[in-house]
Amino acid sequence: MSIPPPPEDTLAELVEEFDLLGDWEGRIEYVIDLGKGLAPLDDADRVEANKVPGCAAQVWLASDARDGRLWFRADSDSALSKGNVALLLKLYSGRTADQILGFDARAALDRLGLPQALTRQRANGLNSMVGRIREAALVAA
Repeated sequence: MSIPPPPEDTLAELVEEFDLLGDWEGRIEYVIDLGKGLAPLDDADRVEANKVPGCAAQVWLASDARDGRLWFRADSDSALSKGNVALLLKLYSGRTADQILGFDARAALDRLGLPQALTRQRANGLNSMVGRIREAALVAA
């Protein structure tokens, strides 16, 4: 796996893409398309320990630490939740624990306008996904 750029660079690319999409319908469709690009999650990763609590749908998030970096795999039974977690993987997977912990996800998601486009329950689920990623980084740090 190639080492991704810093999360701030990935966020800047996402902001540009979201700006080009304009309306929320196009942005949500883009997020759903991101989810379609996720690699299938092994059944071995679809365990209770990898389930993210507080999500409107079932979301699984698994991680490995390799070469000083955290790599995430995820899936959901909902197209939108799968897209949301795919967006987070673009920002976090392949980064070091310090990069993950130093990146302000709430500000990033606000910059994309994502929480405002989601129902309260889905926005809470998105925050739970970020929390799970940060927990993995804290353990690895």
